[in-house]
Amino acid sequence: MGPQTHLVTGGSGFIGICIVNQLLEARYAVHVTVRSIKNGPKVQPLLDLQEKYPGKLTLFEADLLKPGSFAAAMEGCSIVHHVASPFLMAEKIIDGQKEMVEPAVQGTQNVLNCVNSTESVGRVVLTSTVGAIFGDYIDVMSMNNNTLHETYFNESSSVTHNPYHYSKISAEKEAWKIQKAQSRWDMVVICPGLVLGPSLTAGSDSGSLFLLDELFTGQLWFGVPDLSFCTVDVREVATAHINASINPSSSGRYIICHKDMTKFIDISKHLRKQAKNRMALPQHQLPTLLVWFIGPLFGLTRKWMRANLGIQFSVDNERSIKELGIAYRPLIETLDDHYKSWVAQKESKKEK
Repeated sequence: MGPQTHLVTGGSGFIGICIVNQLLEARYAVHVTVRSIKNGPKVQPLLDLQEKYPGKLTLFEADLLKPGSFAAAMEGCSIVHHVASPFLMAEKIIDGQKEMVEPAVQGTQNVLNCVNSTESVGRVVLTSTVGAIFGDYIDVMSMNNNTLHETYFNESSSVTHNPYHYSKISAEKEAWKIQKAQSRWDMVVICPGLVLGPSLTAGSDSGSLFLLDELFTGQLWFGVPDLSFCTVDVREVATAHINASINPSSSGRYIICHKDMTKFIDISKHLRKQAKNRMALPQHQLPTLLVWFIGPLFGLTRKWMRANLGIQFSVDNERSIKELGIAYRPLIETLDDHYKSWVAQKESKKEK
């Protein structure tokens, strides 16, 4: 078998471009789909990689909602990394079904239908999320040993409650259904936690980047709620994708995040030490009673607060370590690199 060609959908996003970069470093040929090649800020980092690795990276236009639009990009590829997914901030969602669920499910159907008609593809690696395993933190309290494990599926999210998680679990279930209906290609699913770390693109709409952007720009100066996160470095997510794609024995779903959760306030306190504007970053956690009263003004429902605030659990990430060889770097290294990358991008935007 000759050297593999990998297709990365959503290659201009935070996770996608990191996968592209690591594949190119490992000397694979890579095809990438973007929604529009004319979108300068999104496509420029890919063009830079194209220049750095001559003849190794080819860009294609494809639309998740257009059947057949991935066919040209997929031709000759043996691996498909399906990373692209519609993303909207919760407060911007008016119709969860139309804006989130339908595009996520249809996008997955369109990509996998192309896989079905592309003989060269032998494996698909799909980016899902830990939010496809649980909907709210309280769900994990009914899992074995209060520990997050990949055998569970999110059953508590809906179009109106955690619509992003609902769109991801709907898309993942649809993907498994399509995969099980045939036998030529297999599928591995990657379920990352909150993805942090240095970004190779300034044009990403990733929710994790948005969250820390709020923190750095002082929008949360008054304090943060008692909320914890399952965190992971974007570079580990990319490595998991690649190792899952080339290791013949990898199968099923893999949770990709640290074993222990991290409190929002601890992230803020660590980053405060090096922030140029320290006052922007809170060093106080807001009392839950206060959040209970003011939360609805910030779009937090009582149901969501009851099911997530003050709850922590353990994560079983053993399979990712043993089968995908993931070595999780310390969170402080990820946070430091994330902040440096954020500052550098802000400064380069100023210069333009």
